[in-house]
Amino acid sequence: MADHSALPLAVLSEQFAKLPGIGMKSAQRLAYHVMEMSDAEVNAFAKALLDAKKTVHTCPVCQNFTEQQLCRFCSDEKRDHRTVCVVETPKDIAAFERTKEYKGVYHVLHGLISPIDGIKPDMLKIKELLSRVNDGGVDEVIMATNPTVEGEATAMYVSKLLKPFGVKVTRLAFGLPIGGMLEYADEVTLYKALENRNEI
Repeated sequence: MADHSALPLAVLSEQFAKLPGIGMKSAQRLAYHVMEMSDAEVNAFAKALLDAKKTVHTCPVCQNFTEQQLCRFCSDEKRDHRTVCVVETPKDIAAFERTKEYKGVYHVLHGLISPIDGIKPDMLKIKELLSRVNDGGVDEVIMATNPTVEGEATAMYVSKLLKPFGVKVTRLAFGLPIGGMLEYADEVTLYKALENRNEI
């Protein structure tokens, strides 16, 4: 931030800049916007941050974010618990739910294998998935990682680990563009990719 700015504003900008997709110019705009907010608005914003960090945790079954003991998908008896859709992040679940067609449950890896970024398999929620499948009751695991190099590598790695369990492992069909992101896919494309998934 420019030298003529107050130090607390510079520090606030640097904190905003740590968020994904926020460059320094956007971070500065956010910092100045905070200064225009009322004390009540700033307190509400700070409280929302602290409350989310304090009360939201990962579901012990699927690793999705929840404030309950189990997330709403794992606790829903109407969902098909024999079909598990494996995604990279919790926000990918929202993309599938928009299709209103998928009735199974989920498993969130919280990342993708990426040696260049220092992300190794043991840093993801893979062993939790293997334990879940090992406990029984799962017929199919859908690898729904993004169609990127890292997404493909992760899908292949996990599918090899799942083979000994005798479950069907499928991959989303590629109605999805290579290099695209699930969260930006429209409902029809995502549904078609899900419907035409292939066994791997």
